[in-house]
Amino acid sequence: MKKAYAALTTLVCLLFASGTYADQPMPWQATLQPAATPIMEKIHGFEQWTLLFIVPITLFVLALLIYVCVKFRASANPVPSKTSHNTLIEIAWTVGPVLVLLLLAIPSFTLLTEQLTLPENPDVTIKATATQWQWNYEYEGSGDSPLAFDSYLLKDQDRAAAGKEDKSIYPRLLAVDNELVLPVNKTVRVLVTSAPTDVIHAFAMPSFGVKIDAVPGRLNETWFRAEREGLFYGQCSELCGKDHAFMPIAIRVVSEDKYKQWLTTAASDLPGAYKTLMAATDGPAKAVDVAEAQ
Repeated sequence: MKKAYAALTTLVCLLFASGTYADQPMPWQATLQPAATPIMEKIHGFEQWTLLFIVPITLFVLALLIYVCVKFRASANPVPSKTSHNTLIEIAWTVGPVLVLLLLAIPSFTLLTEQLTLPENPDVTIKATATQWQWNYEYEGSGDSPLAFDSYLLKDQDRAAAGKEDKSIYPRLLAVDNELVLPVNKTVRVLVTSAPTDVIHAFAMPSFGVKIDAVPGRLNETWFRAEREGLFYGQCSELCGKDHAFMPIAIRVVSEDKYKQWLTTAASDLPGAYKTLMAATDGPAKAVDVAEAQ
């Protein structure tokens, strides 16, 4: 009984929460993660637009099924009708779906075009290389020797040493040892690939509306523009092997000043750069919410 009450209380809290969630999967979550980019905001809008068609169509079909079951049951119609054609109905069930598909296709293609149209002059270019089972990030154009590092799943025994013991900020199976650090309100171009001898992976960040395959020997491109600071979590979204579930992606979006300071320090002292950045971002105000919706 106590467990049932606790589950009900949790569900009510989630339903009436204000929306200032951390950008990570939540228990009993039934909706998309809060948007952090303009593309994801449009994906939210497109989802609501599709529901305007899905819900009425589902209810209409249900009503028809109930009507047919009641109206044309054997006890009420011992002698079934032999009517075989109805021109009006045939026109309606042909034209209706065509109009629905048209109303879904136009905003869908518009959104896809915007997603796939890469910006001409991105502010930051990142190369993300996937291997079994971790990510390698390289900051293009960051000097004669570009900054590059590996990002592994953070193990429980390493939390204390990394200063990442708060699981509300650094959740189990999603937190990593080295996050990808990027500036807020800047256009980021991401080059995604997989190691030549590896398998297909996928770079996915739900809050950014980004998901693209990492294919061995091929370079794919995507982009995003994060409009708020925070710590955002995603995962490899391709079945890449036995440790597929342990290949998370973590992106820390900070102010431009903090980003430049981190980038300069990370060139010579990556652990020290992270510690300084965490001290500046993981203060008391961030103990509950990782990325506050603005």
